[in-house]
Amino acid sequence: MSPSSETAHGQRLVIVESPAKAKTIKGYLGPGYIVEASVGHIRDLPSTAAEVPDKYTGEVRRLGVDVDHDFAPIYVVNADKKSQVSKLKSLLAESDELFLATDEDREGEAIAWHLQQVLKPKVPVHRMVFHEITKTAIQEAVANPRELNQRLVDAQETRRILDRLYGFEVSPVLWKKVMPKLSAGRVQSVATRLVVERERERIAFRSASYWDLVGTFGTGRTAADAANPETFGARLSAVDGKRIASGRDFGSDGQLKANSTNTLHLDEQAARALAAALQQTAFSVRSVESKPYRRSPYAPFRTTTLQQEASRKLGFGAKRTMQVAQKLYENGFITYMRTDSTTLSETAITAARAQVTQLYGADYLPDAPRTYASKVKNAQEAHEAVRPSGDRFRTPAETGLNGDDFRLYELIWMRTVASQMKDAVGQSVTVKVGGRASDGRDAEFSASGKIITFHGFLKAYVEGADDPNAELDDRERRLPQVAEGDPLAADQLTPEGHATKPPARYTEASLVKELEDREIGRPSTYASIIDTIIGRRYVFKKGTALVPSFLSFAVVNLLEKHFGRLVDYDFTARMEDDLDRIAAGEAQSVPWLKRFYFGEGEGHATGGAAEAGNGDGDHLGGLKELVTDLGAIDAREISSFRINDELTLRVGRYGPYVERASTVEGEPGRRADIPDDLPPDELTVELAEELLAKPSGDFELGQDPVSGNQLVAKDGRYGPYVTEILPEGTPKTGKNAVKPRTASLLQTMTLDTVTLDDALKLLSLPRVVGVDAEGVEITAQNGRYGPYLKKGTDSRSLTSEEQMFTVTLEEALAIYAQPKQRGRAAAAPPLKELGTDPVSERPVVVKDGRFGPYVTDGETNATLRKDDEIETLTPERGYELLAEKRARGPVKKTAKKAPAKKAATAKKTATKTAAKKTATAKTAAKKTTTAKTATAKKTAAKKTAASKTTATDEG
Repeated sequence: MSPSSETAHGQRLVIVESPAKAKTIKGYLGPGYIVEASVGHIRDLPSTAAEVPDKYTGEVRRLGVDVDHDFAPIYVVNADKKSQVSKLKSLLAESDELFLATDEDREGEAIAWHLQQVLKPKVPVHRMVFHEITKTAIQEAVANPRELNQRLVDAQETRRILDRLYGFEVSPVLWKKVMPKLSAGRVQSVATRLVVERERERIAFRSASYWDLVGTFGTGRTAADAANPETFGARLSAVDGKRIASGRDFGSDGQLKANSTNTLHLDEQAARALAAALQQTAFSVRSVESKPYRRSPYAPFRTTTLQQEASRKLGFGAKRTMQVAQKLYENGFITYMRTDSTTLSETAITAARAQVTQLYGADYLPDAPRTYASKVKNAQEAHEAVRPSGDRFRTPAETGLNGDDFRLYELIWMRTVASQMKDAVGQSVTVKVGGRASDGRDAEFSASGKIITFHGFLKAYVEGADDPNAELDDRERRLPQVAEGDPLAADQLTPEGHATKPPARYTEASLVKELEDREIGRPSTYASIIDTIIGRRYVFKKGTALVPSFLSFAVVNLLEKHFGRLVDYDFTARMEDDLDRIAAGEAQSVPWLKRFYFGEGEGHATGGAAEAGNGDGDHLGGLKELVTDLGAIDAREISSFRINDELTLRVGRYGPYVERASTVEGEPGRRADIPDDLPPDELTVELAEELLAKPSGDFELGQDPVSGNQLVAKDGRYGPYVTEILPEGTPKTGKNAVKPRTASLLQTMTLDTVTLDDALKLLSLPRVVGVDAEGVEITAQNGRYGPYLKKGTDSRSLTSEEQMFTVTLEEALAIYAQPKQRGRAAAAPPLKELGTDPVSERPVVVKDGRFGPYVTDGETNATLRKDDEIETLTPERGYELLAEKRARGPVKKTAKKAPAKKAATAKKTATKTAAKKTATAKTAAKKTTTAKTATAKKTAAKKTAASKTTATDEG
């Protein structure tokens, strides 16, 4: 059944996930094949009870899973996929064979199974799999199809049901006890806990101060060349045989660790005294120790190591890395990017070795190909590592790529080629220098050096480091050629002070590594997990660091105290092992789900889980029972964190605030809101006192002379404002509800200076200026982006806030008589400067636009998202928004249908002009169809991305 014989078999329908993938594959298959996209999952568990068919009621309707009948899932075709399903059914009706060509992993297998279940084909069905999109790979996949792997389907379904039960049972507890609209998830909540625990460590951390000496020693001879320097630096390592204390000798409490008995802790005074005592000391070389240095190449990329290196070297977040990698894969540049394997095929090894010889010479090529064993438990070795596609690797210059696509491809290409190169070799040297001080103490200094004699793979690639101060593998440190007993002169002895630092916050790269090291979740889902915890505002980014919000402290506190097992790292890892056993056919999903959900209780637990190959199952409990009894959860206690005896941080329904205990029993204490972007470890007693000292509460301004209502000024979460106090008994809900008038203070006003007259002016807005000649009312108003006039749907900016109260009808009509300007009359200065974009190499600034603030590099504009604040927007976030906008490409406008009508008219005329118009009209009509199709596919693709994330997110 080779592609060359397709016409003999009639028409074949090939279904893939994405339109981009479909377009590439269609070019390799030619006539006789129709390649169409499912646009991700076409069927899934219902997202709301409204989507569940009417025949289901009760818990089944709420969960979308029938827990009492073997956890049968209720699948529904996504509303936005119904038209696509109809199209696929129509295409299938005209086809003689069906090829399901979704990705070769659990999720891809599940999509293929759902397609088969929904389309109900009556023609032969084949499962077509490949890990790269090249002509050879696609044609081989068509010629060698297989059957659907039901084990993979069952494994994916078990994960989906597990995550649904976890999310739909635990999230409502957060709604009731912490805040509405929160979410919990099997991996999401554990990832959040990791970030919170690191912040707790930072809060508890106490810095320690320690000192040492740095010496510059001279050999007394003139350096012959750079390889044999005249001087070198060495650091004090011991005094009288006692090792000088360094950062690793101190605990997080700022004290020396108990096992640091043979260490000497120098303070500033002791360090300076020792330096003075060593001024006249004659130093000499006490020992020279040389060892061979060897560094082997790094393994080719798997999903997580690609995300980590893209973060270190390119500044990409995990989500951005996967978006770019997906695009490269679908366009045939790299192999499948969701993989936990470091294996290279024989074809890939041959291609890499050929490129090593071509680019670096035979001296850099090892005698035998290098192979790499996967470090990931239960790695799917059927997949390859992430590498350039094809049997000959295109160099980055040959690809025609640019921007983010080029940079990520280059990273993957360099890493793959380097993995098949020789080791780097050299020598590492340690020199000990000693001398006796004037007070009789013996001081010893130490220096280490490294010389690389053959760079090997380091010629092609050097791995980055999460620690910005870490030394990279290709860095050399040359020491002079000295021998034991050689005299040395101390050219300079400098006391240096140090302080221990709190543990570094996680970055996206280091969190990915931590999750993988703990074997929590599947590596392919980490990008969506991190995106979720940022999107849920559990975590925000400060530069590249992931900072937990105060909200996440409350959520994790509740989960740890009342659902401790669900966020236990070992429990989550053991669950992953169980799911892998189910995928391997070594365990059964239904008994396992029963243990997880119902526990060992009467009527449901049968003990069959262990018998079915699930091990002892001790780590499984009863989720249902855990979420049923919520009486023991004190919502106020869960969300309260003591700062000192008087001050408490609380997380309320509208955000975090600090509260001082009231001196009067039963009355609330003084409160002050905490900025949303304040890192928790920066909330000190001093800052809390400062926040409480600021003016807060209600500032009574007086009575409104018209309504008689009391007017007050308040400080709200979104700034200061004035409002009125409605009389008691005023209905607040229902049809007759009355809302108090409210207005934000102008930029020139403050809480302690605003007057009753100011408040009356503000509450008079919007002010009716008058009506135009056609009877349309013109009003002056204050909006999010400043003061403006409004006439119907036509708005015009005013130049000052004062104009809202002074502009006359004549002045307003004069403004409307001017042509409407798109934007401001003069270019406004940028709101913020972010630096130079690493892709376009142009300056990036934040500007205020018609639809709100946006970032721009002069070529690409990207609107700030809902959660982005100008004040806290980092350069990295700005670059990320621009990169995402570039990845989406320019917005395609659908052509109008009018030209097609002109064509029909033009045919009646025999002139050349008419003929030209006809041709133009036909072209326009053709473009209209193409553009509509592309737009529809693009829209569908975007919707799919969201749907796919929901379906695959293990949290």
